[in-house]
Amino acid sequence: MFDELKPTLSRKIWGGHKLSQLKNWPNCLECSQDQEPIGETWEVSTHQDGESRLSSNDKKLSSITQLNYLIKFIDTSDHLSVQVHPGDDYAQKYEHQSGKTECWLILDADLNNADESGIFLGFKPGVTDEQFKSCIKNNGDASLFLNFFPVKPMDFFVVPAGTIHAIGKNVTMVEVQQSSGVTYRVWDWNRKDNAGNPRELHLTKAFDVIDFAPDKNILEAFAYQNFSNLIGLKKLYSHAHFEVSLLKLNKDSAHLLKLPQGKQKWSIVVLEGSPTVHLLQDEFKLKPYHSYFYLHASDSIHNQVKITASEHTSLLFVSD
Repeated sequence: MFDELKPTLSRKIWGGHKLSQLKNWPNCLECSQDQEPIGETWEVSTHQDGESRLSSNDKKLSSITQLNYLIKFIDTSDHLSVQVHPGDDYAQKYEHQSGKTECWLILDADLNNADESGIFLGFKPGVTDEQFKSCIKNNGDASLFLNFFPVKPMDFFVVPAGTIHAIGKNVTMVEVQQSSGVTYRVWDWNRKDNAGNPRELHLTKAFDVIDFAPDKNILEAFAYQNFSNLIGLKKLYSHAHFEVSLLKLNKDSAHLLKLPQGKQKWSIVVLEGSPTVHLLQDEFKLKPYHSYFYLHASDSIHNQVKITASEHTSLLFVSD
């Protein structure tokens, strides 16, 4: 089975208008300018908060499988809240779902405003829990305690559970995470919602799980790399619940992907180009910034996928 997926749209006060343009949705009713902008599209998801559907019959993806991961496109016009996600043990005990480790591949950023278009990730050297708690208690500027990394296309970061973080302004990315909706908001730039109320914070649980250890708050802890010059297939990250690989092809080239035995469920997210997927006697033309799901048989006859590119192409492959 190979099918295109229909994402769930998530509107956010900090969202932008780039995703509807990238997906060629300029006139869709769901993208009305009268509504809050789209901050996220939940591309591949069996999570109850935002399930994706099969394009062929509009059934929920969860009707044929359950996934341990979730894939999103994210687009920002303002900073996200400073937040943290718990690990599996804490989340299962208090939230009755899995924890949330995630990884980010940057697709676009405002390179002319690098002081804002980036990510806040981990604490600066020497920051203690007492200092940070005092800042939050006194409504100080929490971002002053955080590392800030300007970003550019094809930057890659891992965000382990327990890491304090926030995505900055004018950043577009693809995120692969554990299938979890648990987020503890620590600080929200003193913003108020449309009714004039501050957004809810989750300080008790957040401080239970924030990791202040110095070796967990440096760039090396986030597995940073840039893949602008990559050609071919590269494994980006292997987690207990998912594995992420990036394939980049030059114009008029092809790649034969051999799927490992035992991994029968694959997601493909097109980041650039309009490649063709060849499965046995079938061919599927893929669209940029769209996502697809492949459920294949366990025998070796079905475990090869050929990708051909008539233009420069980038694809993300995710399996659990």
